[in-house]
Amino acid sequence: MKIKIQAGLAAILFLGSCVAQRQEPSVQEDEITRIIKTLSADDMQGRAAFTPGIDKAASFIEAEFKKIGLQPLAGENDFRQEFSVTRISPALVSVTIDGKSIEAANIITMSEKELLEMSNSSGASVIKIAAGDQFAQKYRAALDSKTPALVLVDQSHATIFKRLLGSAKRGRIVEKMGDGAGAVFVLGGTEANTFDVKANNKVETLSLFNVAGMIPGKSKEKELVLFSAHYDHLGMIEGVEGDSIANGADDDASGTTAVISLAKYYKQLKNNERTLVFVAFTAEEVGGFGARHFSSKLNPDDVVAMFNIEMIGKESKFGKNAAFITGFERSDFGEILQKNLAGTEFKFHPDPYPAQNLFYRSDNATLAALGVPAHTISTDQIDSDKFYHTVNDEVETLDSANIWATIKAIALSARSIVSGTDTPKRIPKLEPRP
Repeated sequence: MKIKIQAGLAAILFLGSCVAQRQEPSVQEDEITRIIKTLSADDMQGRAAFTPGIDKAASFIEAEFKKIGLQPLAGENDFRQEFSVTRISPALVSVTIDGKSIEAANIITMSEKELLEMSNSSGASVIKIAAGDQFAQKYRAALDSKTPALVLVDQSHATIFKRLLGSAKRGRIVEKMGDGAGAVFVLGGTEANTFDVKANNKVETLSLFNVAGMIPGKSKEKELVLFSAHYDHLGMIEGVEGDSIANGADDDASGTTAVISLAKYYKQLKNNERTLVFVAFTAEEVGGFGARHFSSKLNPDDVVAMFNIEMIGKESKFGKNAAFITGFERSDFGEILQKNLAGTEFKFHPDPYPAQNLFYRSDNATLAALGVPAHTISTDQIDSDKFYHTVNDEVETLDSANIWATIKAIALSARSIVSGTDTPKRIPKLEPRP
C-alpha cells in the first residue's frame, strides 16, 4: 500500500497567526503517510469496535499524542476516555402463530430485556406492515409501542427484513438496558388470532474508549475548540477476492490523521488563546457512542466550535482545493472559515448532498443538537464513492495532495477561532422526540 507523493511536496507549511514573526511549524509528508498507512494497515484488522484491532489503533494514537506533548483531559489520568456499553444479542426464540411454529430465519427480536414473553392473552398488540406501507415508519411505530407487539411483515418487505435480521444477529449496542415494551417481527405473517412468543437475549457489558488530549488555552482556557474524527471502522466483512479486511483508509483514517497532524501543528505554534481538544472517537460506525459519551462529560456551553473531520482522502465534487461543511447554513462557522482563507485557492462549500442528511450522521451530531456550532468537514463524493464501506477503502485509493490541502485549509481557517477573535453563532437546539 503506497501513497503517490507529488514532486515538490517535500513538506506543507501551515500558516498560523498573520502576526507571527517566526518560522511556522510544518507537517512533513512522510509523517502524514506514516500515520495513514499505520491506521489502515491490515494488522489493524479494520479497527472494529470491541476487537483487538481497535485497541491497537488506540494505542498508536495515544503514543502520537504523548509524543506531541498533549495533556490528558481534565479529570482523566491518560489519553483513553473509557466507558462501557451493553450489547444485546438474540439467543433462543420461539414464536407460534395460530398453532404453527415460525422458523428462526423469519423472526427478528427487538427487545432490551433478557426475556420477552407475550401472547394474545397477555395484552400484547398485533401490528401489520402491509405491502405498500412505509417500512421505516411502521418499524419505528412498533418499537415505540407502549405494549409488547407482534409485528407481521408482508413478504414484499423481505429484502429490508433480511438486512435487519443480519444486523440483529450481530447484536444491538445500547448505552444501558431500557424498559421498552419490545417487539418481535415475523416475515410473511398475515393474521395472528392466537400467538405465543418467548425470546431470550444474551446481555454483555463491553468496554469502549475514545482517545483524547488537549492543549490548554492562555487567556480563554475555559473556552473549548474541538478537533475530532472517528478512528473505528467496520472490521472484517464479507470477502472480495480473498480480502475481508475493511481497512477504512478514507473512513476515517484520513480524518484521524488530520486530527493528529493539527495537534502537532498547534502544539508547535503555541499561540492558542482557547483550549484545544483533539479527540479520536470510537464506535461511530455502530451508533456514535464515543461522541455521545464524550459530549456527556462536558458542558456544551463551553464549546465554542467543533471541527469534525470525516473522509478527506479524495477530491470533492467541487474539484481541487475544495471541501464541504455539513450544516453550513445553520451557523456562520463556514463563513468565518472562508474569511480566513482569503487570498488562498481553497474554498469551503455548503453540503452538496442534503438528501443524505450528513449533518446528523457523524460525530458532530450530538453536540450540534445541544446548540454547539459543530460541523463536519469532508471531501467525499458520498453519492458515488465506490470504495465507501468496502474492502477496497485502502490507502492506495487516496489522493495525498487532497489530504494535505484540506488539513492546511482547516489550520488556516480555524486561526481566528483558535485565537479567540471569532466566535461562531450557536446552532438552534434540536428538540427531543416526544
